[in-house]
Amino acid sequence: MISELKRLFLAAVGSATVTYEKASKLVDEMVEKGKLTVDEGKELTEELKKTIQSKKEDLMPLTKEDLREILTEMNFATREDLYEIKERLNRIEDTFDQMEREKFEE
Repeated sequence: MISELKRLFLAAVGSATVTYEKASKLVDEMVEKGKLTVDEGKELTEELKKTIQSKKEDLMPLTKEDLREILTEMNFATREDLYEIKERLNRIEDTFDQMEREKFEE
């Protein structure tokens, strides 16, 4: 589960990086075509860089408690839930086995 969340986080960061690269390339093309001045291009590129950096920083601080809260909201089964289910299943199997034995004894 944690590996999937890591992958999701890395995909978000990667997506931001790709977006910055594409936007930066577009700014460079606009400067080349004369639609933006060099200074405007630099300013826009810096603004993009700052925006993306702040978005990365917003995503970064994910604590264990944050992760627990997310998983709880997603209604995932806890280790304790799985243990209880396993115990209930074992009791059902025991009851079934006992019924089978009693059936053969009759």
